[in-house]
Amino acid sequence: MIDHPDIGQVKSAKDAALPSSKASQQERRTALYTVLAQIPEGCVVSYGQLAELAGLGRAARWVGSTLSKLPDGSTLPWHRVVAAGGRLSLSAGSHSGAEQRARLRAEGITIRGEKVDIRRHGWRPMEHSG
Repeated sequence: MIDHPDIGQVKSAKDAALPSSKASQQERRTALYTVLAQIPEGCVVSYGQLAELAGLGRAARWVGSTLSKLPDGSTLPWHRVVAAGGRLSLSAGSHSGAEQRARLRAEGITIRGEKVDIRRHGWRPMEHSG
């Protein structure tokens, strides 16, 4: 059971995941936030992987747009979402980009050349599930 202030209570990501063609915007956000809340410290996912895990198909751009609208102070781990190949898509000079880099480093994630080693730090839910 996941109980998070931004999404409420949901049993698991599987319960929240819905086919993107039939889901309302709120249902899509709930599915997205449910999976996002499960990404463990020290791990990252790509926007596309997050969309797939949430049952949203190929909605990487929608995921990025939705995460950019999270309210300030959200406790969801938005900083653990990166572009394909581990690339950090938020500009290092922006407040959000600097915050993302600081949070990732605080979790022990090494950043080299504006990229995270996705093979080392990528989240593989099947390996991290009990």
